[in-house]
Amino acid sequence: MKALIADDEPLLALSLKSALGEAWPELDVAAVVPNGLEAVQAAERLQPDVAFLDIQMPGLTGLEAAAEIADRMGEAAPAIVFVTAYDEYATRAFEVAAIDYVLKPVAVERLASTVARLKSRQRGFEELTRQLRSLGSLVPKAETLKHVLAGAGNAVKLIPIGEVCYFQAADKYTTVVTAEVEELIRTPLKELAAQLPEVFQQVHRGTIVNLEEVSAAVRDEAGRISLRLRNRKETLAVSRVYADLFRAM
Repeated sequence: MKALIADDEPLLALSLKSALGEAWPELDVAAVVPNGLEAVQAAERLQPDVAFLDIQMPGLTGLEAAAEIADRMGEAAPAIVFVTAYDEYATRAFEVAAIDYVLKPVAVERLASTVARLKSRQRGFEELTRQLRSLGSLVPKAETLKHVLAGAGNAVKLIPIGEVCYFQAADKYTTVVTAEVEELIRTPLKELAAQLPEVFQQVHRGTIVNLEEVSAAVRDEAGRISLRLRNRKETLAVSRVYADLFRAM
């Protein structure tokens, strides 16, 4: 198994890495990063099985990083273990489906318990993976969308995918925004993302934009990036996780 450690205190990060080396020798710690933003980027790049996240970090907190990782990686997201000096975040940690919550300084016995829980979880995943692979040939691949079907009164409107400026999550629906209209569809944004052409890029937790509709990326005094569109007056906020995509614009 492969692991990621994120902690803005280098000595504590190295201490955890060393402790994991003793408690779980076969675990490969693929990266140690100093903040939440780099944790999200490293998770997507390295595809670790488990991420040990501090909670109080610059850029993105561990809780925010865990949510971003889950949004970006879906079912491929790693198991999350929070390692922190603050016990008041425990409830929120389990709200983002953390596997465990370990307080600093990390006790050897407590870390051993976490490792045992992760190993047990991995054995279950391996069996599930084996079963899914045996059925893999029966699972159809998602086709790239060419049109979006949206309800308009008693009619169904057919919107060519190239006319869409952006998609935005709206409660249980997704808003389809073109130069002229805004329509609601029932397909969740996460499900829609897997069917879109490569020209569509997620820029925020709830927003996917057609890059051909982007005219400029603007940075404010606080460093936040927003996108101007060719055929719409509103601008779109870019999450810090996706900001690197637009730094050259």
